[in-house]
Amino acid sequence: MALDAPDGLVLDISGCAHLFGGEVALRTRLLAHLKRHGLTAYAVVASTPDAARAPVRCGLGGLIAPGEEARRLSGLPVAALGLAPATASGLSRAGLKTLGDLAGRPATPLAARFGEEMLVKLRRTLGLEDARIVPRRPLPDCIAERRFAEPIARECDIEGSLALLVGEVGRMLEARGEGGRAFEASFFRTDGAVRRLTVETARPSRDGASLARLFREKLDSLADPLDPGFGFDLVRLAVLRAEPLAAAQIGLDGRINEDEEIAALVDRLTTRLGRERVLRFMLRDTHNPSRAGALVPAIDGPAAPSPAEAEAETLPRPITLFEPPQPIEALAEVPDGPPLRFRWRRVLHEVARAEGPERIAPEWWRLLAAPTAPEGARTRDYYRVENREGRRFWLFRAGLYERGGGTPRWFLHGLFP
Repeated sequence: MALDAPDGLVLDISGCAHLFGGEVALRTRLLAHLKRHGLTAYAVVASTPDAARAPVRCGLGGLIAPGEEARRLSGLPVAALGLAPATASGLSRAGLKTLGDLAGRPATPLAARFGEEMLVKLRRTLGLEDARIVPRRPLPDCIAERRFAEPIARECDIEGSLALLVGEVGRMLEARGEGGRAFEASFFRTDGAVRRLTVETARPSRDGASLARLFREKLDSLADPLDPGFGFDLVRLAVLRAEPLAAAQIGLDGRINEDEEIAALVDRLTTRLGRERVLRFMLRDTHNPSRAGALVPAIDGPAAPSPAEAEAETLPRPITLFEPPQPIEALAEVPDGPPLRFRWRRVLHEVARAEGPERIAPEWWRLLAAPTAPEGARTRDYYRVENREGRRFWLFRAGLYERGGGTPRWFLHGLFP
């Protein structure tokens, strides 16, 4: 998505329109959404941003198929190009009032009189030339760079320059009471090529030694070595993301605490192996046991709560879960009571003790968002049961007798140790 001043947006929908039922359905849905928010908008789907922008400036909408730009847009006034008022007035005085008039004239005289920019906009509007949407990169929180009169190419010089920049950035962060979470080193070659290396940390950091070590790890793990060519004449280090950082608490033995050591290990493993290969478990804020846990990159957030903390907030959960839950045959004394016996994998289990129910209803916002009822949309009553041999199971009854939707069914979801 890109801003189109003063009051427009340009969306790149290449490859995603089919997710909304096609380009026509996507355009209709977008306009309906804006109308519900009290906004009046025009939308055009075309092969280039300029071809979509021109009819919108004239209050038109619709869909322009690739190759149809010249035929569909030749009747638009030259103001649809978004030219400066003086240029648009000059074209009008010359008798060139539509895009078709401009397209039928030789390019060289037009460029000499009105400038090359006008011809570029015309070619892009008529689909003869494309221009990519350039995203806006957020400004770094702080930045340091070194320029060299003579380009550097040796590995020791590159690492030494990075170490100096890391120290400089660390002093900037210390003055602000912050630490960096993401650092980007940019190497500018004399031939104009730019190579970038990014390093992330699990916790805010401004320690120059550890950051320099992470960059060395990154350089050593590159599948495509950092080719200096004829040398780098500029090296820049930017802090892409910074967070508040208080002074570290040092133990009586002079060592940092264990959490800091684990964070340093996560930093090194992530730098060497990649963020998608170093994962940790995270508890989600949901009662649905199938969605309660997730694997996320370890570099992104804090570690998962300990089992004691998790049990303090919710009822005990089994370590082993079946996905999907396994159907069983169960017999209960009353329809909505705990089971007296159940059969699982052809083995009959007599229930000696039962605790429950723990009722878990489906998340209503997911039901509203889904076009059809998703799997597991029925209310569940969970029971923790123990058979006569001392084995413990986690069972649930899907569905309620007092509601419709078919006869409730029993499932085995997990096993307690």
